[in-house]
Amino acid sequence: MTQSKLNLDKEKINRARELSKQITRPVNDYITQHTTVAIERATLRMLGADGVTADDVPVPNAIINALGDNIQYGASTYYVNALLRKNLSVEQLNAAIADGLDISQLELTDSALIRRKADELVAAFAKRVKGNVAYRTSKIYEYKEKENAPLLYLIVATGNIFEDVKQAQAAARQGADIIAVIRTTGQSLLDFVPYGATTEGFGGTYATQENFKIMRKALDKVGDDIGKYIRLVNYCSGLCMPEIAAMGAIERLDMMLNDSMYGVLFRDINMYRTFVDQKFSRMINAFAEIVINSGEDNYLTTSDAYEKAYTVTASQFINEQFAYEAGLPAQLMGLGHAFEMNPQIENGFLFEMAQAQMAREIFPDAPLKYMPPTKYMTGDVFKGYIMNAMFNFIAKSTNQGILLLGMLTEAIHTPFMQDRFLAVENARYILNNTKDFSSDIEFKKGGIMQTRAQNVLDETIEFLEQINEKGLFDSIEQKLFAEVSRPKHGGKGFEGVKEKAASYFNPVYDYLEVELGLKK
Repeated sequence: MTQSKLNLDKEKINRARELSKQITRPVNDYITQHTTVAIERATLRMLGADGVTADDVPVPNAIINALGDNIQYGASTYYVNALLRKNLSVEQLNAAIADGLDISQLELTDSALIRRKADELVAAFAKRVKGNVAYRTSKIYEYKEKENAPLLYLIVATGNIFEDVKQAQAAARQGADIIAVIRTTGQSLLDFVPYGATTEGFGGTYATQENFKIMRKALDKVGDDIGKYIRLVNYCSGLCMPEIAAMGAIERLDMMLNDSMYGVLFRDINMYRTFVDQKFSRMINAFAEIVINSGEDNYLTTSDAYEKAYTVTASQFINEQFAYEAGLPAQLMGLGHAFEMNPQIENGFLFEMAQAQMAREIFPDAPLKYMPPTKYMTGDVFKGYIMNAMFNFIAKSTNQGILLLGMLTEAIHTPFMQDRFLAVENARYILNNTKDFSSDIEFKKGGIMQTRAQNVLDETIEFLEQINEKGLFDSIEQKLFAEVSRPKHGGKGFEGVKEKAASYFNPVYDYLEVELGLKK
Protein backbone atom coordinates (compact mmCIF):
# COMPACT_ATOMS: atom_id res chain seq x y z
CA MET A 1 0.00 0.00 0.00
CA THR A 2 1.30 3.49 -0.86
CA GLN A 3 1.54 6.26 1.70
CA SER A 4 -1.84 6.63 3.38
CA LYS A 5 -3.48 10.04 3.28
CA LEU A 6 -5.78 8.76 6.00
CA ASN A 7 -2.90 7.47 8.13
CA LEU A 8 -4.46 4.01 8.23
CA ASP A 9 -2.74 1.35 10.33
CA LYS A 10 -1.38 -1.37 8.02
CA GLU A 11 -1.46 -3.92 10.83
CA LYS A 12 -5.18 -3.33 11.28
CA ILE A 13 -5.76 -3.81 7.55
CA ASN A 14 -3.79 -7.06 7.71
CA ARG A 15 -5.89 -8.14 10.70
CA ALA A 16 -9.08 -7.51 8.73
CA ARG A 17 -7.78 -9.66 5.87
CA GLU A 18 -6.80 -12.48 8.23
CA LEU A 19 -10.28 -12.41 9.79
CA SER A 20 -11.80 -12.55 6.30
CA LYS A 21 -9.78 -15.69 5.55
CA GLN A 22 -11.04 -17.28 8.74
CA ILE A 23 -14.63 -16.30 7.90
CA THR A 24 -14.56 -17.70 4.37
CA ARG A 25 -12.71 -20.95 5.18
CA PRO A 26 -15.69 -22.98 6.47
CA VAL A 27 -17.88 -21.59 3.67
CA ASN A 28 -15.35 -22.79 1.10
CA ASP A 29 -15.24 -26.20 2.77
CA TYR A 30 -18.99 -26.45 2.16
CA ILE A 31 -18.65 -25.14 -1.40
CA THR A 32 -16.08 -27.75 -2.42
CA GLN A 33 -18.35 -30.58 -1.28
CA HIS A 34 -21.45 -29.45 -3.19
CA THR A 35 -22.78 -28.70 -6.63
CA THR A 36 -26.03 -27.07 -7.75
CA VAL A 37 -28.46 -27.30 -10.63
CA ALA A 38 -27.13 -23.94 -11.89
CA ILE A 39 -23.50 -25.12 -11.84
CA GLU A 40 -24.45 -28.23 -13.81
CA ARG A 41 -26.48 -26.21 -16.33
CA ALA A 42 -23.62 -23.72 -16.73
CA THR A 43 -21.20 -26.57 -17.34
CA LEU A 44 -23.49 -28.06 -19.96
CA ARG A 45 -23.70 -24.66 -21.69
CA MET A 46 -19.91 -24.40 -21.81
CA LEU A 47 -19.78 -27.89 -23.33
CA GLY A 48 -22.24 -26.75 -26.00
CA ALA A 49 -25.76 -27.44 -24.67
CA ASP A 50 -28.18 -24.87 -26.11
CA GLY A 51 -31.69 -24.42 -27.49
CA VAL A 52 -35.21 -24.95 -26.12
CA THR A 53 -37.88 -27.62 -26.20
CA ALA A 54 -41.29 -27.15 -27.79
CA ASP A 55 -42.47 -25.97 -24.36
CA ASP A 56 -39.71 -23.33 -24.20
CA VAL A 57 -37.73 -25.25 -21.59
CA PRO A 58 -34.00 -24.52 -22.13
CA VAL A 59 -32.10 -27.66 -23.11
CA PRO A 60 -29.77 -27.41 -20.08
CA ASN A 61 -32.82 -27.32 -17.80
CA ALA A 62 -34.40 -30.27 -19.62
CA ILE A 63 -31.24 -32.30 -19.04
CA ILE A 64 -31.02 -31.43 -15.35
CA ASN A 65 -34.72 -32.10 -14.83
CA ALA A 66 -34.28 -35.58 -16.32
CA LEU A 67 -31.18 -36.33 -14.25
CA GLY A 68 -32.70 -35.37 -10.90
CA ASP A 69 -30.45 -36.39 -8.01
CA ASN A 70 -27.95 -37.89 -10.45
CA ILE A 71 -26.41 -34.44 -10.84
CA GLN A 72 -24.36 -35.42 -7.80
CA TYR A 73 -22.22 -37.38 -10.30
CA GLY A 74 -21.97 -34.40 -12.67
CA ALA A 75 -24.28 -33.73 -15.61
CA SER A 76 -21.28 -33.66 -17.97
CA THR A 77 -20.93 -37.44 -17.76
CA TYR A 78 -24.41 -37.99 -19.15
CA TYR A 79 -24.21 -35.29 -21.82
CA VAL A 80 -20.86 -36.45 -23.20
CA ASN A 81 -21.95 -40.07 -22.93
CA ALA A 82 -24.98 -39.27 -25.09
CA LEU A 83 -22.73 -37.71 -27.75
CA LEU A 84 -20.72 -40.91 -27.88
CA ARG A 85 -23.60 -43.37 -27.61
CA LYS A 86 -25.66 -41.66 -30.29
CA ASN A 87 -22.68 -40.64 -32.44
CA LEU A 88 -24.08 -37.10 -32.76
CA SER A 89 -22.62 -33.62 -32.98
CA VAL A 90 -23.38 -31.19 -30.18
CA GLU A 91 -25.97 -29.45 -32.37
CA GLN A 92 -27.65 -32.74 -33.27
CA LEU A 93 -27.76 -33.87 -29.64
CA ASN A 94 -29.25 -30.53 -28.54
CA ALA A 95 -31.99 -30.94 -31.15
CA ALA A 96 -32.66 -34.51 -30.03
CA ILE A 97 -32.96 -33.45 -26.38
CA ALA A 98 -35.27 -30.61 -27.41
CA ASP A 99 -37.40 -33.22 -29.18
CA GLY A 100 -37.61 -35.34 -26.02
CA LEU A 101 -34.51 -37.55 -25.81
CA ASP A 102 -33.84 -38.48 -22.16
CA ILE A 103 -30.07 -38.90 -21.92
CA SER A 104 -30.31 -40.13 -18.32
CA GLN A 105 -31.58 -43.48 -19.64
CA LEU A 106 -28.58 -44.23 -21.85
CA GLU A 107 -26.08 -46.84 -20.69
CA LEU A 108 -22.78 -45.24 -19.68
CA THR A 109 -19.76 -45.97 -21.85
CA ASP A 110 -16.12 -46.19 -20.77
CA SER A 111 -15.16 -43.29 -18.47
CA ALA A 112 -11.85 -42.74 -20.27
CA LEU A 113 -13.71 -42.15 -23.54
CA ILE A 114 -16.05 -39.72 -21.79
CA ARG A 115 -13.13 -37.77 -20.35
CA ARG A 116 -11.34 -37.60 -23.69
CA LYS A 117 -14.44 -36.28 -25.48
CA ALA A 118 -15.16 -33.84 -22.64
CA ASP A 119 -11.66 -32.43 -22.94
CA GLU A 120 -12.32 -31.71 -26.63
CA LEU A 121 -15.47 -29.77 -25.76
CA VAL A 122 -13.75 -27.83 -22.98
CA ALA A 123 -10.91 -26.95 -25.37
CA ALA A 124 -13.40 -25.49 -27.86
CA PHE A 125 -14.98 -23.36 -25.12
CA ALA A 126 -11.57 -22.22 -23.87
CA LYS A 127 -10.43 -21.27 -27.36
CA ARG A 128 -13.45 -19.04 -27.86
CA VAL A 129 -13.06 -17.31 -24.50
CA LYS A 130 -9.33 -16.79 -24.94
CA GLY A 131 -10.08 -15.31 -28.35
CA ASN A 132 -12.52 -12.89 -26.70
CA VAL A 133 -9.89 -11.83 -24.17
CA ALA A 134 -7.32 -11.28 -26.91
CA TYR A 135 -9.77 -9.21 -28.98
CA ARG A 136 -10.68 -7.00 -26.01
CA THR A 137 -7.02 -6.47 -25.15
CA SER A 138 -6.11 -5.60 -28.73
CA LYS A 139 -8.92 -3.05 -29.03
CA ILE A 140 -8.04 -1.33 -25.76
CA TYR A 141 -4.43 -1.11 -26.95
CA GLU A 142 -5.45 0.04 -30.43
CA TYR A 143 -7.56 2.89 -29.08
CA LYS A 144 -4.95 3.86 -26.44
CA GLU A 145 -7.54 3.97 -23.72
CA LYS A 146 -7.32 6.81 -21.25
CA GLU A 147 -5.53 6.25 -17.97
CA ASN A 148 -5.89 7.60 -14.43
CA ALA A 149 -9.54 8.48 -14.80
CA PRO A 150 -12.68 6.54 -13.85
CA LEU A 151 -14.56 4.79 -16.63
CA LEU A 152 -18.00 6.37 -17.09
CA TYR A 153 -20.78 3.82 -16.56
CA LEU A 154 -24.29 4.44 -17.92
CA ILE A 155 -27.42 2.29 -17.85
CA VAL A 156 -30.08 1.41 -20.41
CA ALA A 157 -33.32 -0.17 -19.31
CA THR A 158 -36.12 -0.09 -21.89
CA GLY A 159 -37.15 -3.76 -21.65
CA ASN A 160 -36.69 -4.17 -25.41
CA ILE A 161 -33.21 -5.23 -26.54
CA PHE A 162 -33.58 -3.42 -29.87
CA GLU A 163 -34.54 -0.17 -28.13
CA ASP A 164 -31.71 -0.75 -25.67
CA VAL A 165 -29.31 -0.86 -28.62
CA LYS A 166 -30.42 2.59 -29.80
CA GLN A 167 -30.02 4.09 -26.32
CA ALA A 168 -26.72 2.31 -25.70
CA GLN A 169 -25.19 3.52 -28.94
CA ALA A 170 -26.38 7.07 -28.21
CA ALA A 171 -24.87 6.91 -24.71
CA ALA A 172 -21.56 5.65 -26.13
CA ARG A 173 -21.48 8.49 -28.64
CA GLN A 174 -22.17 10.95 -25.79
CA GLY A 175 -19.10 9.71 -23.90
CA ALA A 176 -19.99 6.60 -21.92
CA ASP A 177 -17.20 4.03 -21.53
CA ILE A 178 -19.40 1.31 -20.06
CA ILE A 179 -22.97 0.36 -20.92
CA ALA A 180 -24.96 -1.63 -18.38
CA VAL A 181 -28.10 -3.31 -19.66
CA ILE A 182 -30.35 -3.39 -16.62
CA ARG A 183 -31.98 -6.78 -16.16
CA THR A 184 -35.76 -7.13 -16.11
CA THR A 185 -37.38 -7.03 -12.67
CA GLY A 186 -37.41 -10.43 -11.00
CA GLN A 187 -35.12 -12.31 -13.40
CA SER A 188 -32.74 -13.11 -10.56
CA LEU A 189 -35.49 -15.34 -9.14
CA LEU A 190 -35.95 -17.38 -12.33
CA ASP A 191 -34.21 -20.75 -12.14
CA PHE A 192 -33.72 -20.81 -15.90
CA VAL A 193 -32.35 -18.44 -18.55
CA PRO A 194 -34.87 -17.38 -21.21
CA TYR A 195 -33.94 -18.14 -24.80
CA GLY A 196 -33.52 -15.75 -27.71
CA ALA A 197 -34.01 -12.02 -28.24
CA THR A 198 -36.60 -10.39 -25.97
CA THR A 199 -38.69 -7.24 -26.25
CA GLU A 200 -40.99 -7.28 -23.22
CA GLY A 201 -38.96 -6.80 -20.06
CA PHE A 202 -40.19 -4.68 -17.14
CA GLY A 203 -37.77 -2.15 -15.67
CA GLY A 204 -35.03 -3.72 -17.77
CA THR A 205 -34.33 -6.34 -20.41
CA TYR A 206 -34.01 -10.10 -20.00
CA ALA A 207 -30.43 -11.36 -19.78
CA THR A 208 -30.23 -13.97 -22.56
CA GLN A 209 -27.33 -15.12 -24.68
CA GLU A 210 -28.94 -13.77 -27.83
CA ASN A 211 -29.47 -10.37 -26.18
CA PHE A 212 -25.81 -10.38 -25.13
CA LYS A 213 -24.82 -11.13 -28.71
CA ILE A 214 -27.02 -8.35 -30.13
CA MET A 215 -25.72 -5.71 -27.73
CA ARG A 216 -22.08 -6.79 -28.09
CA LYS A 217 -22.28 -6.41 -31.87
CA ALA A 218 -23.94 -2.99 -31.54
CA LEU A 219 -21.35 -1.66 -29.10
CA ASP A 220 -18.47 -2.98 -31.20
CA LYS A 221 -19.88 -1.11 -34.19
CA VAL A 222 -20.26 2.22 -32.44
CA GLY A 223 -16.90 1.70 -30.74
CA ASP A 224 -15.17 1.31 -34.08
CA ASP A 225 -16.99 4.41 -35.34
CA ILE A 226 -15.79 6.61 -32.49
CA GLY A 227 -12.45 4.89 -31.82
CA LYS A 228 -13.05 3.50 -28.34
CA TYR A 229 -13.68 0.05 -26.88
CA ILE A 230 -17.11 0.16 -25.20
CA ARG A 231 -17.52 -2.21 -22.27
CA LEU A 232 -20.72 -4.20 -21.81
CA VAL A 233 -22.21 -5.05 -18.41
CA ASN A 234 -24.94 -7.40 -17.29
CA TYR A 235 -25.95 -9.28 -14.17
CA CYS A 236 -24.95 -12.81 -13.16
CA SER A 237 -26.39 -12.56 -9.67
CA GLY A 238 -29.45 -14.64 -8.81
CA LEU A 239 -30.42 -18.27 -9.25
CA CYS A 240 -28.64 -18.54 -12.62
CA MET A 241 -25.41 -16.85 -11.53
CA PRO A 242 -22.96 -19.35 -13.10
CA GLU A 243 -25.04 -19.83 -16.26
CA ILE A 244 -25.14 -16.16 -17.06
CA ALA A 245 -21.43 -15.90 -16.28
CA ALA A 246 -20.84 -18.65 -18.85
CA MET A 247 -22.93 -16.84 -21.47
CA GLY A 248 -21.10 -13.60 -20.71
CA ALA A 249 -17.75 -15.33 -21.22
CA ILE A 250 -18.90 -16.77 -24.54
CA GLU A 251 -20.32 -13.47 -25.86
CA ARG A 252 -17.49 -11.23 -24.55
CA LEU A 253 -19.11 -9.24 -21.83
CA ASP A 254 -16.62 -7.10 -19.92
CA MET A 255 -18.21 -6.66 -16.49
CA MET A 256 -20.82 -8.57 -14.52
CA LEU A 257 -22.59 -7.80 -11.28
CA ASN A 258 -21.66 -10.78 -9.16
CA ASP A 259 -22.29 -10.96 -5.42
CA SER A 260 -23.94 -13.79 -3.51
CA MET A 261 -24.60 -11.61 -0.46
CA TYR A 262 -26.76 -9.34 -2.61
CA GLY A 263 -28.87 -12.30 -3.71
CA VAL A 264 -29.26 -13.58 -0.16
CA LEU A 265 -30.12 -10.27 1.48
CA PHE A 266 -32.14 -8.53 -1.18
CA ARG A 267 -33.65 -11.38 -3.22
CA ASP A 268 -34.04 -14.03 -0.48
CA ILE A 269 -32.03 -16.63 -2.38
CA ASN A 270 -30.84 -19.45 -0.15
CA MET A 271 -27.36 -18.70 1.18
CA TYR A 272 -25.94 -22.21 0.65
CA ARG A 273 -27.14 -22.23 -2.96
CA THR A 274 -25.79 -18.84 -3.88
CA PHE A 275 -22.38 -19.14 -2.19
CA VAL A 276 -21.78 -22.43 -4.02
CA ASP A 277 -22.93 -20.86 -7.29
CA GLN A 278 -20.83 -17.76 -6.72
CA LYS A 279 -17.47 -19.53 -6.66
CA PHE A 280 -17.97 -21.24 -10.01
CA SER A 281 -19.33 -18.05 -11.57
CA ARG A 282 -16.26 -16.14 -10.39
CA MET A 283 -13.94 -18.82 -11.75
CA ILE A 284 -15.62 -18.35 -15.14
CA ASN A 285 -15.37 -14.56 -14.86
CA ALA A 286 -11.69 -14.80 -13.90
CA PHE A 287 -10.92 -17.00 -16.90
CA ALA A 288 -12.76 -14.61 -19.24
CA GLU A 289 -11.11 -11.58 -17.56
CA ILE A 290 -14.52 -10.12 -16.75
CA VAL A 291 -14.53 -7.50 -13.99
CA ILE A 292 -17.02 -8.37 -11.26
CA ASN A 293 -19.08 -5.71 -9.53
CA SER A 294 -20.08 -6.53 -5.96
CA GLY A 295 -23.15 -5.11 -4.27
CA GLU A 296 -22.06 -3.53 -1.01
CA ASP A 297 -23.74 -0.26 -2.03
CA ASN A 298 -27.10 -1.99 -1.59
CA TYR A 299 -26.58 -2.30 2.18
CA LEU A 300 -26.99 1.44 2.39
CA THR A 301 -30.50 1.33 0.97
CA THR A 302 -31.71 -0.40 4.16
CA SER A 303 -29.04 0.72 6.64
CA ASP A 304 -27.88 4.23 7.49
CA ALA A 305 -24.79 5.04 5.43
CA TYR A 306 -23.12 6.95 8.26
CA GLU A 307 -23.86 4.55 11.12
CA LYS A 308 -23.30 1.31 9.16
CA ALA A 309 -20.37 2.28 6.93
CA TYR A 310 -18.28 -0.46 8.53
CA THR A 311 -20.60 -3.16 7.13
CA VAL A 312 -19.66 -2.02 3.62
CA THR A 313 -15.94 -2.18 4.34
CA ALA A 314 -16.28 -5.57 6.08
CA SER A 315 -18.18 -6.98 3.11
CA GLN A 316 -15.51 -5.63 0.75
CA PHE A 317 -12.88 -7.57 2.71
CA ILE A 318 -15.00 -10.75 2.63
CA ASN A 319 -15.81 -10.34 -1.06
CA GLU A 320 -12.13 -9.84 -1.81
CA GLN A 321 -11.24 -13.08 -0.05
CA PHE A 322 -13.98 -15.07 -1.79
CA ALA A 323 -12.75 -13.65 -5.10
CA TYR A 324 -9.15 -14.67 -4.45
CA GLU A 325 -10.32 -18.18 -3.56
CA ALA A 326 -12.06 -18.36 -6.95
CA GLY A 327 -8.89 -17.33 -8.80
CA LEU A 328 -10.03 -13.76 -9.44
CA PRO A 329 -7.17 -11.21 -9.25
CA ALA A 330 -7.56 -7.81 -7.62
CA GLN A 331 -7.54 -6.11 -11.03
CA LEU A 332 -10.92 -7.73 -11.75
CA MET A 333 -12.56 -6.88 -8.41
CA GLY A 334 -14.96 -3.99 -8.91
CA LEU A 335 -15.76 -3.85 -5.20
CA GLY A 336 -18.83 -1.74 -4.58
CA HIS A 337 -19.55 1.26 -2.40
CA ALA A 338 -21.78 4.31 -2.65
CA PHE A 339 -22.32 8.02 -1.98
CA GLU A 340 -25.46 7.50 0.11
CA MET A 341 -25.29 9.56 3.30
CA ASN A 342 -28.16 11.83 4.18
CA PRO A 343 -27.32 15.20 2.56
CA GLN A 344 -28.55 16.95 5.71
CA ILE A 345 -25.62 15.60 7.75
CA GLU A 346 -23.12 18.30 8.69
CA ASN A 347 -19.78 17.56 7.02
CA GLY A 348 -21.35 14.64 5.17
CA PHE A 349 -19.14 15.37 2.17
CA LEU A 350 -16.03 14.88 4.30
CA PHE A 351 -17.34 11.58 5.64
CA GLU A 352 -18.15 10.41 2.12
CA MET A 353 -14.68 11.34 0.92
CA ALA A 354 -13.09 9.55 3.87
CA GLN A 355 -15.04 6.39 3.06
CA ALA A 356 -14.13 6.50 -0.64
CA GLN A 357 -10.46 7.24 0.06
CA MET A 358 -10.35 4.42 2.60
CA ALA A 359 -11.68 1.94 0.02
CA ARG A 360 -9.07 3.18 -2.45
CA GLU A 361 -6.20 2.78 0.01
CA ILE A 362 -7.24 -0.63 1.37
CA PHE A 363 -7.86 -2.09 -2.10
CA PRO A 364 -5.25 -0.27 -4.23
CA ASP A 365 -5.33 -2.64 -7.20
CA ALA A 366 -9.11 -3.07 -7.43
CA PRO A 367 -10.96 -0.87 -9.94
CA LEU A 368 -13.72 -0.13 -7.35
CA LYS A 369 -17.24 0.64 -8.51
CA TYR A 370 -18.58 3.85 -6.99
CA MET A 371 -22.36 4.30 -6.96
CA PRO A 372 -24.13 7.68 -7.10
CA PRO A 373 -26.68 9.07 -4.64
CA THR A 374 -30.01 7.26 -5.00
CA LYS A 375 -31.59 6.86 -1.56
CA TYR A 376 -31.72 10.61 -1.02
CA MET A 377 -31.94 11.67 -4.64
CA THR A 378 -34.63 14.28 -5.09
CA GLY A 379 -37.11 15.34 -7.75
CA ASP A 380 -35.53 18.80 -7.46
CA VAL A 381 -33.29 18.45 -10.50
CA PHE A 382 -31.13 21.41 -9.54
CA LYS A 383 -30.27 19.98 -6.12
CA GLY A 384 -29.91 16.53 -7.67
CA TYR A 385 -27.42 17.86 -10.22
CA ILE A 386 -25.32 19.36 -7.41
CA MET A 387 -25.41 16.07 -5.46
CA ASN A 388 -24.19 14.21 -8.53
CA ALA A 389 -21.45 16.80 -9.05
CA MET A 390 -20.22 16.35 -5.48
CA PHE A 391 -20.26 12.58 -6.01
CA ASN A 392 -18.25 12.95 -9.23
CA PHE A 393 -15.73 15.15 -7.45
CA ILE A 394 -15.11 12.52 -4.77
CA ALA A 395 -14.84 9.80 -7.42
CA LYS A 396 -12.05 11.65 -9.21
CA SER A 397 -10.25 12.91 -6.12
CA THR A 398 -10.08 9.41 -4.64
CA ASN A 399 -9.24 7.63 -7.92
CA GLN A 400 -12.25 5.37 -8.24
CA GLY A 401 -12.11 3.03 -11.23
CA ILE A 402 -15.73 2.66 -12.30
CA LEU A 403 -18.03 5.67 -12.00
CA LEU A 404 -21.73 4.93 -12.29
CA LEU A 405 -23.15 8.28 -13.31
CA GLY A 406 -26.06 9.72 -11.40
CA MET A 407 -29.18 10.75 -13.33
CA LEU A 408 -31.36 13.76 -12.74
CA THR A 409 -34.63 11.86 -12.86
CA GLU A 410 -33.45 8.57 -11.38
CA ALA A 411 -35.84 8.89 -8.46
CA ILE A 412 -38.82 9.38 -10.76
CA HIS A 413 -38.62 7.14 -13.86
CA THR A 414 -36.24 5.43 -16.26
CA PRO A 415 -33.84 8.24 -17.21
CA PHE A 416 -34.27 10.00 -20.53
CA MET A 417 -31.47 10.21 -23.11
CA GLN A 418 -30.97 13.88 -22.29
CA ASP A 419 -30.48 12.96 -18.63
CA ARG A 420 -27.63 10.71 -19.67
CA PHE A 421 -26.14 13.49 -21.77
CA LEU A 422 -26.19 15.88 -18.82
CA ALA A 423 -24.72 13.19 -16.55
CA VAL A 424 -21.76 12.72 -18.92
CA GLU A 425 -21.27 16.48 -19.28
CA ASN A 426 -21.26 16.90 -15.50
CA ALA A 427 -18.65 14.16 -15.08
CA ARG A 428 -16.46 15.35 -17.94
CA TYR A 429 -16.33 18.88 -16.57
CA ILE A 430 -15.33 17.72 -13.09
CA LEU A 431 -12.87 15.06 -14.21
CA ASN A 432 -11.06 17.55 -16.43
CA ASN A 433 -10.99 20.39 -13.91
CA THR A 434 -9.78 18.17 -11.05
CA LYS A 435 -7.46 15.96 -13.11
CA ASP A 436 -4.48 16.12 -10.72
CA PHE A 437 -6.34 17.07 -7.54
CA SER A 438 -5.66 13.69 -5.94
CA SER A 439 -1.90 13.91 -6.28
CA ASP A 440 -1.83 17.56 -5.16
CA ILE A 441 -3.86 17.34 -1.95
CA GLU A 442 -3.01 16.18 1.56
CA PHE A 443 -5.38 15.36 4.39
CA LYS A 444 -5.06 17.13 7.72
CA LYS A 445 -3.37 14.97 10.36
CA GLY A 446 -5.94 14.12 13.00
CA GLY A 447 -8.60 15.93 10.99
CA ILE A 448 -12.21 14.97 10.33
CA MET A 449 -11.47 12.64 7.41
CA GLN A 450 -8.55 10.80 9.02
CA THR A 451 -10.46 10.35 12.25
CA ARG A 452 -13.57 9.14 10.46
CA ALA A 453 -11.71 6.55 8.36
CA GLN A 454 -9.72 5.25 11.32
CA ASN A 455 -12.90 4.86 13.37
CA VAL A 456 -14.65 2.98 10.54
CA LEU A 457 -11.66 0.65 10.17
CA ASP A 458 -11.76 -0.09 13.91
CA GLU A 459 -15.50 -0.78 13.69
CA THR A 460 -14.88 -3.00 10.66
CA ILE A 461 -12.42 -5.18 12.57
CA GLU A 462 -14.78 -5.44 15.53
CA PHE A 463 -17.58 -6.43 13.15
CA LEU A 464 -15.41 -9.03 11.36
CA GLU A 465 -14.44 -10.54 14.72
CA GLN A 466 -18.13 -10.84 15.56
CA ILE A 467 -18.84 -12.54 12.22
CA ASN A 468 -15.90 -14.89 12.66
CA GLU A 469 -17.15 -15.92 16.09
CA LYS A 470 -20.70 -16.56 14.87
CA GLY A 471 -19.89 -17.83 11.38
CA LEU A 472 -20.99 -16.10 8.20
CA PHE A 473 -24.21 -18.08 7.74
CA ASP A 474 -25.38 -17.42 11.31
CA SER A 475 -24.38 -13.77 10.99
CA ILE A 476 -26.62 -13.39 7.95
CA GLU A 477 -29.45 -15.17 9.75
CA GLN A 478 -29.05 -12.80 12.71
CA LYS A 479 -29.28 -9.77 10.35
CA LEU A 480 -25.81 -8.38 10.88
CA PHE A 481 -25.73 -7.21 7.26
CA ALA A 482 -28.13 -4.54 5.96
CA GLU A 483 -30.42 -5.22 8.95
CA VAL A 484 -31.99 -8.07 6.95
CA SER A 485 -32.39 -11.60 8.35
CA ARG A 486 -32.41 -14.66 6.09
CA PRO A 487 -32.83 -18.23 7.42
CA LYS A 488 -30.01 -20.62 6.59
CA HIS A 489 -32.27 -23.28 5.13
CA GLY A 490 -34.91 -20.92 3.81
CA GLY A 491 -35.09 -18.74 0.75
CA LYS A 492 -35.24 -19.74 -2.87
CA GLY A 493 -33.24 -22.49 -4.51
CA PHE A 494 -32.03 -24.63 -1.61
CA GLU A 495 -33.53 -27.74 -3.17
CA GLY A 496 -31.10 -27.24 -6.07
CA VAL A 497 -28.03 -27.91 -3.89
CA LYS A 498 -26.60 -31.45 -3.96
CA GLU A 499 -23.65 -33.05 -2.23
CA LYS A 500 -21.08 -34.30 -4.72
CA ALA A 501 -20.60 -38.05 -5.08
CA ALA A 502 -17.09 -39.49 -4.77
CA SER A 503 -17.04 -39.97 -8.56
CA TYR A 504 -18.32 -36.45 -9.36
CA PHE A 505 -17.09 -35.25 -12.77
CA ASN A 506 -17.01 -31.68 -14.04
CA PRO A 507 -14.43 -31.17 -16.81
CA VAL A 508 -14.88 -27.38 -16.96
CA TYR A 509 -14.38 -27.00 -13.20
CA ASP A 510 -11.27 -29.19 -13.39
CA TYR A 511 -9.89 -27.19 -16.32
CA LEU A 512 -10.52 -23.80 -14.68
CA GLU A 513 -8.93 -24.85 -11.40
CA VAL A 514 -5.68 -25.59 -13.25
CA GLU A 515 -5.87 -22.52 -15.52
CA LEU A 516 -6.47 -20.19 -12.56
CA GLY A 517 -3.76 -21.72 -10.40
CA LEU A 518 -6.20 -23.09 -7.85
CA LYS A 519 -4.97 -26.64 -8.36
CA LYS A 520 -1.65 -28.00 -9.56
